[in-house]
Amino acid sequence: MAGNIPQSMLGGPMGQGFAETWMKAFQQFQNMDLGQGAASAAAPPLEFPHLTFAPEALLKLQQDYVQEATALWNQSLQGNPPLKDRRFKGAAWAENPLASFNAAVYLLNARTLMAMAEAAQGDAKTKNRIRFAVEQWMAAAAPSNYLAFNAEAQQKAIDTQGESLAKGLANMLHDAKQGHVSMTDESVFEVGKNVATTEGAVVFENEYFQLIEYKPLTAKVHEKPFLLVPPCINKFYILDLQPENSFIRYAVSQGQRTFVVSWRNPDASMEKKTWDDYIEHAAIEAIHRVQDITGAKQINALGFCVGGTILTTALAVLAARGEKPVASLTLLTTLIDFTDTGILDVFIDENMVRFREMQMGAGGLLKGQDLASTFSFLRPNDLVWNYVVGNYLKGETPPPFDLLYWNSDSTNLPGPFYAWYLRNTYLENNLVKPGKAVVCGEKIDLGKLDLPIYIYGSREDHIVPIGGAYASTQVLPGKKRFMMGASGHIAGVINPPAAKKRSHWVRDDGKFPKSVDEWIAGATETPGSWWTDWADWLKSHAGKQVAAPKDYGKGTQYKAIEPAPGRYVKAKA
Repeated sequence: MAGNIPQSMLGGPMGQGFAETWMKAFQQFQNMDLGQGAASAAAPPLEFPHLTFAPEALLKLQQDYVQEATALWNQSLQGNPPLKDRRFKGAAWAENPLASFNAAVYLLNARTLMAMAEAAQGDAKTKNRIRFAVEQWMAAAAPSNYLAFNAEAQQKAIDTQGESLAKGLANMLHDAKQGHVSMTDESVFEVGKNVATTEGAVVFENEYFQLIEYKPLTAKVHEKPFLLVPPCINKFYILDLQPENSFIRYAVSQGQRTFVVSWRNPDASMEKKTWDDYIEHAAIEAIHRVQDITGAKQINALGFCVGGTILTTALAVLAARGEKPVASLTLLTTLIDFTDTGILDVFIDENMVRFREMQMGAGGLLKGQDLASTFSFLRPNDLVWNYVVGNYLKGETPPPFDLLYWNSDSTNLPGPFYAWYLRNTYLENNLVKPGKAVVCGEKIDLGKLDLPIYIYGSREDHIVPIGGAYASTQVLPGKKRFMMGASGHIAGVINPPAAKKRSHWVRDDGKFPKSVDEWIAGATETPGSWWTDWADWLKSHAGKQVAAPKDYGKGTQYKAIEPAPGRYVKAKA
């Protein structure tokens, strides 16, 4: 029997449809002229809609698949095949020959499909889209996602006498009601109670944002106040989760008189708000209000992710008006030059942007859950199917985790704002073209932003790739310091010194070569958080120390409206 592969093994109980698809595909390959012509480098590629494949590549894929499938079948006759994928690591998989074999076949099919995606000939964007589609399909098709094939879930159902199935059904009904898959036990957290707890007060508000001023933790503060502009596609308290990992609290502890923009979660009343509105009535308004409250001619400012794009645009508008209210700028995982946007590029083209403009360019809301789902499916195994399996098939309640609670607390976006952003950044990259983008009646020229800038990027960021973050060094003319941290978009940023985790990289020769790889080649790795380096840099631009204010705001015009974190951040999408 060794060496003879039953057709059923190419799908097993996972589904005959999948097996039949593969068998038909390879029958098609066998019927093609893949002989001497296929081995020739001059042989014309096979044509598929929008794709081409070199015949010799398809022949090798066929041969490799049959060889690996034969080896897998022969190995299965001797015992369960080894499974290195963490989805199939549980003892129940190893103890169940059918489940183990089924998982091994799935992994073989997944590898072959990905190899086929790599073999496709086309432009980079098309190949990225193929990879993304195959990854999504294979993530969804894993036998671990289905009760009929998940050995662990079946064993747990037996061990609990069906209680895990009942709990899983209850979890599914709960998540259907709340509109998203639970990633953590959300009942444990409450904004203002055990997340977003740094002491402060709302000292100004309009229909776009609340301005929070935080209570000083030092007897003296620097004379130039510090304003943080977080992304409006998430809530600001990612910067203030717990006291021990709060970036906001850390800034306050360093003697910075700290203010934060807390964005309003848009509802129907804001469905016609534009990018210009957010620049003029939020970012610029916040800068001017901090100046007015503190009496400072200049402030220091920080933008995180889209907040950095908004803040930089606002400063360019002010520069065009002859204003220079910001003494130094910090950009955390921010895109200014949208040439390298990583995996998100697979979603962007003229047709997609035009559709969004027709759909909501004149009004409407992009629902927060739509955005959240998009970002989750960038890492489907970790942020989607992992919880489907745990919550529904095994009936588990995910453990409390503040970051995942924040991740599930989504926000809406006004349609016109979103449509402008898509076209002028991701599609046309207009912000880096002097005079191309017109915002608030002013032609944007980032070359006028001649101020000290601290730019941070995360090495494994899948939302703002490290090359995209680094690209700002090639656009902004001021004196710059670029910092690369370990980990991803959030974990790389939220890395307090006390945790003594991860590393950061910097080079002190003042050189910013064109590519980030060249920069990295000359950078030095230092263990631990980058926060202390940034804090020292910010202090050098913050001016002398003065007595810390005893009250929030200023006089009768800027009285404390309500305690931090305010009510805007508590509104649900």
